[in-house]
Amino acid sequence: MPTVHEDENQCGPGRPTPVRYTLTGMEHGRALGSCAEVEGLFGEPPRGTYELFGWTAPAAVSGWVGDRVWLVPEAPEEPDSWLLEDVEALRRSPGSDALVLTGLDDYEGPPEGYRGAVRLHDGHRWLGSCREFARILPSERAGRPLVLRGLAPGEQLRAALAQGTRRALDLEQADLEIRDDRGEPLTHHPLPARISAWYPSSDGAGLIDLELDDGSFAPLPSHTRPVLERWFAGPPEAPGSWAALDTRLRGAWLHLVRDRGCRGPHRPRPAGHAYRLDGRHVTDEPGLYLALGEAVNGPGGYFGGCLAAVDDCLGGRFGRTAPATLLWRDAATAREHLSRRLAWNGRPHDLFTAVLGVLAEGGMDVTLA
Repeated sequence: MPTVHEDENQCGPGRPTPVRYTLTGMEHGRALGSCAEVEGLFGEPPRGTYELFGWTAPAAVSGWVGDRVWLVPEAPEEPDSWLLEDVEALRRSPGSDALVLTGLDDYEGPPEGYRGAVRLHDGHRWLGSCREFARILPSERAGRPLVLRGLAPGEQLRAALAQGTRRALDLEQADLEIRDDRGEPLTHHPLPARISAWYPSSDGAGLIDLELDDGSFAPLPSHTRPVLERWFAGPPEAPGSWAALDTRLRGAWLHLVRDRGCRGPHRPRPAGHAYRLDGRHVTDEPGLYLALGEAVNGPGGYFGGCLAAVDDCLGGRFGRTAPATLLWRDAATAREHLSRRLAWNGRPHDLFTAVLGVLAEGGMDVTLA
């Protein structure tokens, strides 16, 4: 478990502040230093902006649109669909027939210069269509440096700072390991790997404030902060702690569960074990995988974040040994909300039936109740 130091500004006199953050060099996996506070970790990551001309929709589209929105070309000979994540609709100009969307581009994105007609769906329903769309280049903006406050530097980092050359201060690749208050691994986030400044910290003797900035840092989305802070106290003790969250925050909860769960270890149960899934809150795709993870591995447990990942988990290493049984209570809720979905290409997709098929093929005998 990591050490702690006193921080009267955050915890009051005499109360220890957990050292939650560890700066790690990706090349050798060595810890470069640890601290209790990181400034600039949350913000707005770089987002793609699209203007959709001639927008028509069955209902008004405004505010947050969805966690995953697919752009499907109207012309069948055009390339495959493209994905935007965490999509928001911006206000349209008066008299304009265009809709402006922002979102996190997937790794491919639309072809360079493509301006054809597209239809949009969120995996649940068609949102609308446009005759033409264009990607708006983001304006140049200076990113804020990431500051690790009260960092206790390790030997390797001390040597780099003492050398002080540009080469020594370029860490090449780095990662921020985030732990809960008990010192258990929680998640991690890639960091800019160039040291831009360092100076003595007011948090204590021998500690420094370290600035990292290479112009490429993408902060964690601000809306995910309450989810991460909820987990600082440790994994949830009761199932369904995510049930009251909306789909956007459920997605953030699932991302954290997946990141933590893929690190293991998981306690395997013997073959023939009977699991029970509480289906009352399976009203969206994140809820499906959160409920399934808790059914197999308890509160905060992970057992896949998509159909392919569920299939992988059924193969072993994630707490379940085949064959096994699963009693799915209140299955009608999932059937109602997940049966009439849309696949990435806009074709009808029955997610409820699909997950039952994956479970059956993996040796999980499911009973619906």
